[in-house]
Amino acid sequence: MSEDRIRLDPRSLRGIAHPLRVRMLGLLREHGPATATGLAERLGQSTGATSYHLRQLALYGFVVEDPERGVGRERWWRAAHRLTTLDSETIARAPAEAEAYVRAVAASYADQVERWLGEGATTDPAWIATSTLSNWRFRLTPEEAAQLHAEVFALAERYRRDGSDVAAPPGAEPVVLQVQLMPFVRRADESGARAPGADGGDAPFDAGATGGGD
Repeated sequence: MSEDRIRLDPRSLRGIAHPLRVRMLGLLREHGPATATGLAERLGQSTGATSYHLRQLALYGFVVEDPERGVGRERWWRAAHRLTTLDSETIARAPAEAEAYVRAVAASYADQVERWLGEGATTDPAWIATSTLSNWRFRLTPEEAAQLHAEVFALAERYRRDGSDVAAPPGAEPVVLQVQLMPFVRRADESGARAPGADGGDAPFDAGATGGGD
């Protein structure tokens, strides 16, 4: 890929704020170059739909053609970046588009969880022991939440990225870490009462494991 990441601005955000485009870009990043026909087969869409959205993704700089793979009139496309970054300034400048994009990303994360659950019965027990679906309930200040955010990202950066251009030892497989840090900020007129069942401690749903989103 030509660059490691693309930082969204209001213009480029308009180009990616679509559920199908988010899914297509994710597939290109995960599986490498593809044609509109190949993406259509994976996603259960028409070739016309995937071809149109590929052109839109190209217009906004998310994908580029891969002419070395093309044969005749066949057009192959690859992701132009490994990661997408959306910052608070862009969210403030284009809130509707930002919400549409984040909702599409959240849906793609849910699809990944569904795929993982569907494959659970055939997964090697050694890998099952490394996986989890967990959540923890905290009560933090904005400063503490920012520190948690930074520490989680710093931890993730210590590990090897997945990619065809990244050397990995034998036995290494793709592992997806999803992080949702979600402040539920109360309005000024709300009481400090806690929701039923909120005990303030860890509330993990652990998928038979040891006890965890651009």
